[in-house]
Amino acid sequence: MEQQRAILLRCASGFPLPPGVKMSYGTAGFRAEGMTLASTVFRTGVLAALRSLKMGSAAVGLMITASHNAVGDNGVKVADPSGSMMTQLWEPFADALAGAPTAEDFVRVVFEFVDEEKIPFGVARPSEILLGRDTRPSGEALLEAAKQGIAAVVGAVAIDMGILTTPQLHWMVRRRNEGRGASEDEYFRQLSDSFRRLMDLSPEGTLRNAYDPSVWVDGANGVGGEKLGELMKLLPAGLAVHVRNSGKDGEGILNDGVGADFVQKEKAIPHGFSTSDAGRRCASLDGDADRLVYFRITGEEGRKIDLTDGDKILSLFSLFIKEQLAKLEEGGEPAGRARLGAVQTAYANGASTEFLRRMGMEVAFTPTGVKHLHEKASEYDVGIYFEANGHGTVLFSDKFLRELEPLNAELATNHPGSESQKAALRLWEVSQLINQAVGDALSGFLLVEAILRHKGWSIEDWNSLYQDLPSRQLKVKVADRSVVTTANAETQVVNPPGLQEAIDAETAKYPNGRCFIRPSGTEDVVRVYAEAATQEAADGLARAVALEVGRSL
Repeated sequence: MEQQRAILLRCASGFPLPPGVKMSYGTAGFRAEGMTLASTVFRTGVLAALRSLKMGSAAVGLMITASHNAVGDNGVKVADPSGSMMTQLWEPFADALAGAPTAEDFVRVVFEFVDEEKIPFGVARPSEILLGRDTRPSGEALLEAAKQGIAAVVGAVAIDMGILTTPQLHWMVRRRNEGRGASEDEYFRQLSDSFRRLMDLSPEGTLRNAYDPSVWVDGANGVGGEKLGELMKLLPAGLAVHVRNSGKDGEGILNDGVGADFVQKEKAIPHGFSTSDAGRRCASLDGDADRLVYFRITGEEGRKIDLTDGDKILSLFSLFIKEQLAKLEEGGEPAGRARLGAVQTAYANGASTEFLRRMGMEVAFTPTGVKHLHEKASEYDVGIYFEANGHGTVLFSDKFLRELEPLNAELATNHPGSESQKAALRLWEVSQLINQAVGDALSGFLLVEAILRHKGWSIEDWNSLYQDLPSRQLKVKVADRSVVTTANAETQVVNPPGLQEAIDAETAKYPNGRCFIRPSGTEDVVRVYAEAATQEAADGLARAVALEVGRSL
């Protein structure tokens, strides 16, 4: 134990905490300007190694990325052995590690937590930490800091998986702990094989086939564009993918006027696209390829794009899966009675929630953040979650997948099988295609394309599922965001007193009005979200509530 203490003290001394730096571990892990992060990433390497020891030396992941942030930023986060986000119970420990002012304080925090959690040092089985990073210039130096943090824990081994999308690393962690192949080649092969089989299961002779196999993808000048290019080499001829903003050869700036976050927030055409693309089905990934949105350039004066966001992806996935479950139930299969649920946050457009409920879906709400959505979705036999920003996935319970297996085996023996057996096989392939560890823009993209092909739909058909209510998001800078507390999935203000009543009074002035506020998880701002019957009304409601926030804080 003393040897371990000495190693940690010596190594931590080489990564002093920069003056004035204050880090908080949230859904995105730690994020800041890349040049300030070496100390934080070193300490997160120690955190990841300890997490592995706590989990019986299971593999965990450490990803260096700032996702949709500007290229000068970077970040680091830890993936649990299941491939999902690190448990929230360890976030206060992560904060304490990152904020320890000296090497001595850092070591003290480590050993206090080790004693409290009964984390075993010196176990015989090595603890594996899988490392990944995106294409940011600061990533290589930060990777070395992470390796040194991992090496400072006796028995921990860093395994560099190379430049990856964030979802790829999460997938690899999950697969490694399942005892299955976890290489990038195997990731590409699983996605392409499942996509091909799902495409082969598309019904013949659909009443209306408006599906166009060509799609244009904005790669955000990040790692996702490059990886999609590699994946395309394995895809069947039935899909023609045209990648722009791939980031190859230094062309374009990461997330600068491109990417899912830009397209979704600004509702604007990304660089590399123009009105000459009007009418085409287009998609946009974010910088680390864990977000996906679609859009169509209308070419109409005053309209930049028709956005097809995460709410619409959730609705498409829900509709398809519910249809397959109905076929199972019609065939008398127990799997058809699976509990299916959709999980949203308050940022979901109200029209999407109404559509899902009209469809007969069970809809649940959680606070903002993938960790909350993922946890709630895991309570269902089939749980689907998406944020409007395009981050989401589909989770299948082990129980449900076990019920599908006999149907799939029978179909393989007695091809072509009944409609219920085909539905079972479709659901099985969806479970293999979609990344169940975390939101994955590449696997989500392929599932969207397979469903549109199955239904014979154009992007206009998809968009017509419902009409979004006009909305507006604003940010109000405040001295201390912590004075604002919320409840009921962040839709009601608890503190400061009287602010919720003021929001209610303003909201009541607008037809179809809905408005809520929430403190940012990363900066001293309060975010305002408003919906109303018209864009002018949504803008007015957002501005009025922003003024109330300013007066109250």
